Amino acid sequence: MSGARWNTGDGGVRAPPLSGVGTLYRHFETREALVAEVYRQEVAELCAAPARLLAQYTPDEALRRFLLLLVEHSAVGKGMALESIMATDSPIFDDARAEMARALDELLSAGVAAGAIRSGISGRVLLRALGGICGMRAKG
Repeated sequence: MSGARWNTGDGGVRAPPLSGVGTLYRHFETREALVAEVYRQEVAELCAAPARLLAQYTPDEALRRFLLLLVEHSAVGKGMALESIMATDSPIFDDARAEMARALDELLSAGVAAGAIRSGISGRVLLRALGGICGMRAKG
């Protein structure tokens, strides 16, 4: 799958053009299916980070580092050819948000247990707040 990620030059990635990559496209019915799979894989890699971060850092530092990874993911995602799947009925974005919220819940729970983070904040709420911040930063 890593061969399906092409650097766009601006920090983003995109799926390769259809011509000349027949082997790759034998496994995917459409270019959109390829882009969706690349995106799913990137989200899975991202959402595996909390366990590694919690093993290396205190819960609050692990959360801080994961939030930075989410911001980076957001910036890179804008460079991907995601527009091609936005027009479909793919549940990919809902699934990705749910995975990211679960990853945040893991970090928040660890922080609460360590007494470093107050309780009552869900991963979904924090993800929405971070999305709003990223959206504001992108506009201005």
